[in-house]
Amino acid sequence: MGERMSEPPEVLLVEDNPADIRLTLEALKECRFEHNIRVVRDGLEATSFLFRRGRYVGAPRPSVILLDLNLPKKNGHEVLREVKGDENLKRIPVVVLTISRLHEDILRSYNLHANSYIIKPVRVERLVVVMKSIGEFWFDVTTLPPE
Repeated sequence: MGERMSEPPEVLLVEDNPADIRLTLEALKECRFEHNIRVVRDGLEATSFLFRRGRYVGAPRPSVILLDLNLPKKNGHEVLREVKGDENLKRIPVVVLTISRLHEDILRSYNLHANSYIIKPVRVERLVVVMKSIGEFWFDVTTLPPE
């Protein structure tokens, strides 16, 4: 099993849909694993957070990024390209969490080095299972790279 982190993991949720944000937060709460979650609502805000610009100068480094593809201002693929193209951020696991089932989106995400691609379940019960799986894998099984 992966090594336990001394601090609770930081999860960055990049999602613009208020209903999806609420459901994801509820699902993560049901998982009962200790974590801190931050939410940003568009691609531009995501890159500001990740690169610690503007009001995010002191932002914590995420342990894992949950990234929607369909975002305003800068889409998820653009965010993914910037994260994986940056020497300081590229080791952060990025889980694409989206409604898109398009083969082009899946291939493009993996070509941009997404760590996984998950199609968002529509049922809350199933979303809880998915969030629990993400948490168990990234925070219990996997050893994440140090900052």
